[in-house]
Amino acid sequence: MDFGTRLKQLRTEHKLTQEELGKKINVSKASISLYEKNLREPSKDSLVTLANFFNVSTDYLLGNTIDRNGHTPSWATNDDKKDLKRFLEENANGMTYGGEGLTDEEQKQVRRVLEGLFWDKQKQKDSRK
Repeated sequence: MDFGTRLKQLRTEHKLTQEELGKKINVSKASISLYEKNLREPSKDSLVTLANFFNVSTDYLLGNTIDRNGHTPSWATNDDKKDLKRFLEENANGMTYGGEGLTDEEQKQVRRVLEGLFWDKQKQKDSRK
């Protein structure tokens, strides 16, 4: 999931309009709209402000983890985070069981398992270097 989608999801979960969110974090409604459309990236300060406001990690907002608290291992590099994002995106489609699609919550559970598997394999790979 990309930044804009995550931001919009969090904003709607908190029942805020773009204008209300903009006022709370001190940016314009237009900026929020552009962020959600992925037409503009927030400054580092705005990103941190958004993460703090929604009580999530910046890694979560950026799509580097599916865990809102950003339980990314301390040893993970930026390349590792990009690899995880690509891995999760490549495996996001076609999540079914017995021919039936999974609910949103079931898909989140599968992604958490995939993320855990990814970090375990990455750690094994790094220890062999």
